[in-house]
Amino acid sequence: MITKLLSLLKLLMVAVILLAATEVYPCTIIAVGKKASADGSVIVSHTDCGPDNRIRVVHGQTFKKGALAPVYWGIQDIHRPLDDFGDVLGYIPQVEETYTYFHSAYPHMNEHQLAIAESTTSQRSELGVDMAVCKQIMTVEQAQAFALQRYTSAREATAFIGMLMSQYGFLPSCAGESETLVIGDTEEIWIIEIFSVGSDWDPESGEPGALWVAQRIPDDHAFVVANWSIIKEVDEDDSENFMFSSNYKQFAIDRGWYNPEGSMPFIWQEVYAPMLREWATNRMWLFYSTYAPSYTNWPKRKLSDGHMMGYNQYIQYVEPLSLYPTSLKPERKISIQDVMAFQRSTFEGTIYDKTEDYDWYVPDGKGGIKKSPLATPFPSKDMRELLDINNRRNVARPQGYYGMIAQLRGWLPDPIGGIYWVFLDNAYTSPYVPIYAGTQETAECYKNFDPTTYSNKSACWAIDFVDNMLYLKWQEAVKDLWAVRDPYEEQLFNERDKVDQEALALYEKKPEKALEYLTAYSKGKMEAVLQMYNGLHDDLIVKYSNSR
Repeated sequence: MITKLLSLLKLLMVAVILLAATEVYPCTIIAVGKKASADGSVIVSHTDCGPDNRIRVVHGQTFKKGALAPVYWGIQDIHRPLDDFGDVLGYIPQVEETYTYFHSAYPHMNEHQLAIAESTTSQRSELGVDMAVCKQIMTVEQAQAFALQRYTSAREATAFIGMLMSQYGFLPSCAGESETLVIGDTEEIWIIEIFSVGSDWDPESGEPGALWVAQRIPDDHAFVVANWSIIKEVDEDDSENFMFSSNYKQFAIDRGWYNPEGSMPFIWQEVYAPMLREWATNRMWLFYSTYAPSYTNWPKRKLSDGHMMGYNQYIQYVEPLSLYPTSLKPERKISIQDVMAFQRSTFEGTIYDKTEDYDWYVPDGKGGIKKSPLATPFPSKDMRELLDINNRRNVARPQGYYGMIAQLRGWLPDPIGGIYWVFLDNAYTSPYVPIYAGTQETAECYKNFDPTTYSNKSACWAIDFVDNMLYLKWQEAVKDLWAVRDPYEEQLFNERDKVDQEALALYEKKPEKALEYLTAYSKGKMEAVLQMYNGLHDDLIVKYSNSR
């Protein structure tokens, strides 16, 4: 009876996550090596995270030798209490001491500047898992939490996650698809891509419960993950730069997906991922053509190239995946502000810019046309149907839960060096807040969000309210938002050196005082966002109310 109930619960959760996944899928990772970044930091970022956007601290603990750690299903469930991580599917050996980390739908950074970003990726349909019968128990979000609790090194965390997937079986939690994780510390960045192995896997078989490969990225490189596999060939003899499951190639050979006697090399992404989609290539194109414009003859997709939006813009040539490298050296150094701008991108000035659709243009009263003040890069489903606008995927997304940028700075002590920049709801309209690695608690307004009940004490609701008010007259109202938000963010960067110096001075005398200082600073910035956006939506109502 209990087994049947658990199976039903699992199926129900799958249905909920499947529904969410249809809305959440454009998760974009940008990562930058320390020699490619503007300030020498390692940067690991992730937009459009899972539905539980309540940012909170899970403190490190000590355990008795031989203790077991529960493996949860339901970490992303926004409707559970903050300290409820879900249903227990099984157990793994616990360590005697765990580290403090920031917890949410996808746990991202710990107190030692280890950071992990996630992007759901597509896989062959034959690899799908039936939750009702499979024996796999390890989701990527659970693996992320375990790794952040136990490791300080990206290399070790990568190997550990690979081991978890092999031993306990990869259980996809997002639409039954595959997953890519990008794992960084202050020195290096690793990518690990994980595909499932179907529902027939048995942990007693001795076979790995997942297909996975991992690759180290050069320090002077940057890259994007746009819901698609990016690892190509694996050098099995290069243990410094590659890791892989024992079945990563043989699995495909056994099923006739790859012929080892043929002339073609084994290309990981081509064997296990299906036909490439435009909603992946458009983000790859945007990133690489922006930061490495001379790398190759990129497709011409800027409006300045003479292209205009058409009514069949989804019916077009999609370039081969081979055009895009796993990573490359950018032609200019990339800053935190650059990553923020990319996370906010709506493909302005390109054929993917939804505000340039013909139907937004109206008579200007002078015999010409002008863009309607209602034109928005985020038209609702009803608006798209009314105006016949296709739903192109932006990097930014309205009501997009949350996202982050982990800035990892090895020249400072870990509590000060790591900054977890977080936005809520929609990167395009939300401010970022800096949460230092030494922060001991987040503000209540960043832990308070119930999507079924509005609260003016929730930062996410305040930002979402403003986001929705912009639709009254987007082209004008968004400027009012920028006038409030941009000075706030500018101040964050202007005062960052001072905060670092004051925290470092305290840390050298009494580390706990530095933690108190950083906690107060980060919480203050979160509370300022709540106050700022509550005031802003009041101003927008007065200025743009459609009753005036």
